[in-house]
Amino acid sequence: MSNDNFSEQRRSMLKGAGALGATAVAATALGGSAIAAGMDAHHHHAAGAKHLELAKSLHHCVATAEACIDHCLDSFKTGDTVLADCAISVQETMAFCTAHAKLASYNSKHLKAMIELGIQVCADCEKQCRKHEKHASCKACADACATCIKACKAYTA
Repeated sequence: MSNDNFSEQRRSMLKGAGALGATAVAATALGGSAIAAGMDAHHHHAAGAKHLELAKSLHHCVATAEACIDHCLDSFKTGDTVLADCAISVQETMAFCTAHAKLASYNSKHLKAMIELGIQVCADCEKQCRKHEKHASCKACADACATCIKACKAYTA
């Protein structure tokens, strides 16, 4: 394969990956906006404010976690790996809270089972981020986790 063909294939692949990534980001943003506005089409009439508040809290946690991860990556670029454990915990929290928020917005029958685990995942993340709360993004992430914990407890109350 010539370099020109390889370069063209690479450009095409990168364009496709970029479009796919942009679509995923837009879908996530639209889903989060719909939930934040209370306009999710799935079961919100029956789900009520309890589900909406939980979903909003979880989406906020994901957003602050993304900023925290960005900060961790900047730190890693300089060779500083002190935030490595924090980054691992934050990534786990982002994945969990994304799924948890979807279950909340859909009024899933599995939502209550997720609550206890949600409290544990967010508590672990909060603990890691509090160690580095001198950084604004770490503090914001820890605060968002604390809010998620309160929302999870309020859901079961």
